[in-house]
Amino acid sequence: MTIKCSVFIAASIDGFIARPDGDIEWLHRPDYETAELNGVTYEQFIAGVDALVMGRKTLDKVLSFPEWPYAGIPVIVLSNRPVDMSAHPQANVEVLAGDVTDIVEQLAARGLKHLYIDGGQTLQAFLQAGLIDELIITRIPVLLGQGIALFSHAGSERQLQHVATCASDNGFVQSHYRLLPNR
Repeated sequence: MTIKCSVFIAASIDGFIARPDGDIEWLHRPDYETAELNGVTYEQFIAGVDALVMGRKTLDKVLSFPEWPYAGIPVIVLSNRPVDMSAHPQANVEVLAGDVTDIVEQLAARGLKHLYIDGGQTLQAFLQAGLIDELIITRIPVLLGQGIALFSHAGSERQLQHVATCASDNGFVQSHYRLLPNR
C-alpha cells in the first residue's frame, strides 16, 4: 500500500520558516492576507489530504492560535509526550512516537493515502527517510536574517523534478517539485 507525503510550506527568501523563537507573525501582514494568489492555494491543497503530520513544536505553535485551524482533518503529532488538547476539544489529534517510516506504514495500513507533512524537524525526518513525494514551497518577499531553516544541513542529496512556478502580485513565488527516487 502506498501513501503520498506532501509538504506545503512558506519560507522567507533567505530560507527560514520561522524566527529563532518560532514566531511566524511575519506571514500575517494585511497585504499578504488579502492578495489574490496564483498557484496551489492552501484550501485546494488541504482538500486533497487525509491527515496532517506535525511535530510537537509545531503543535505547540498551533495551540497558541486563537482558533483550531484544522477542523475536519485528523492531525498526527509526533511526540513522546502526551498533549493537552483541552483548549481545543473538537480537534482530532492523535499522538504517535517512533520511526517515521513505521508511522507512515501504520497510517497507510489504516487506509490513508495522502499525508500533509508540516514543521521543520518533521519535514527533515521525512526527507531523510526518503518519504517526501512533493514539495510546494511559497517564498515570501522578506529577509529574516536568522531563524528556523526550511532545510537543515543534514541529509543526503535529492533530485527534484520541477512541476510549476507561479508568482503573485504581492511578491509570493510558489514552486512545486516532485522528489525523484534515489538512484
